[in-house]
Amino acid sequence: MSTYQHIELDVSRAGLAVILINRPEEHNAFNTLVVEELTDAIDLVAKTPEVRFVIFRGAGEVFSVGGDKEWTKAAIAYTEKEHEEDALAMANMLHKLYDMPQMTLAMVHGDARGGGLGIVAACDVAIAIKGVGFSFTDVSRGILPATIAPFVVEAIGPRWAKALFLTSETFDAGFAEQIGLVQYAVENEGEMEELAEYLAGLVFKASPTAVANTKELVSFVQAEPIDNSLMHAVAKRSSKQRSSSEGVEGLTAMVEERRPAWAPREE
Repeated sequence: MSTYQHIELDVSRAGLAVILINRPEEHNAFNTLVVEELTDAIDLVAKTPEVRFVIFRGAGEVFSVGGDKEWTKAAIAYTEKEHEEDALAMANMLHKLYDMPQMTLAMVHGDARGGGLGIVAACDVAIAIKGVGFSFTDVSRGILPATIAPFVVEAIGPRWAKALFLTSETFDAGFAEQIGLVQYAVENEGEMEELAEYLAGLVFKASPTAVANTKELVSFVQAEPIDNSLMHAVAKRSSKQRSSSEGVEGLTAMVEERRPAWAPREE
C-alpha cells in the first residue's frame, strides 16, 4: 500500500479498508495534497477485489471542516482556470468515492462542514453521533458548494439542499438523519462501532459483484422514467447477474441450504 502524509489507509486480511483523514491539528481540513492522497487511496482500494467494505473516518475531535485555511489563502490569487482545475480535482475525488464498487461507510464522530460533508454524502451509508454539528458554509464565504452539490442533492433532495446551502445553518445529526444526509444517528462512539460492525457483517455475506452492480443499478434507475424500456433494461441486468458465476453460486447455495463461497464461515 502507498505511504501518505495526511491520510492513513489500512486494509485488513478480512477485506476491510479504513481511510482516515489524519490532520487532527487542522481539524482534518482539505488541501491539494489531502485531495490527491484521498484520490490515490480510493483508486487503490477500488481496484482491490479482496476489499469488501470501506470506512471513512477523521482523526481527532472532528470529522472534517472542509477547506484548509492556508489552501484557501493561496487560492485567493488563483486565475479562473486554476480555480477550475482545483475544483475539478475535488469533484473527481468525490465522484471516484461515489463510484467505488464496494459498500462505503462514513463514520462521523465529530463536526463536519463543507467538503467534509461531500465525503458523507458520497458514501453509501453514514453514521453520526447525535451531538455532531453540520453546516454548508460556502455561501457565507462568497463561494459555491458546487463540487459537493451532486452528492448532497442526491442524498437529501433539491429543496433541503437549497435551504441548507443558502443559509449555512448549523444542524445536528438528528436532523441530518431526518433528511437523509446520514442514515443513522447514534448516542456515542460505542454505538457507532457496534453499528459499523453489524453493517460489515451484512456486507460480507453479500456477493461482491452483486453489491457493485446494485450500486450501479440504483444510479441507473433513478434517472430513468418507469416505462417498458426500463423494464427491459432491468430484466437484462437481472439476467446477467443471475447467469454470472456469483449468481449461480448464490442460488445454488440457497437451494443446498449452505453459505455461498464469498460469505464468512459462521463462528
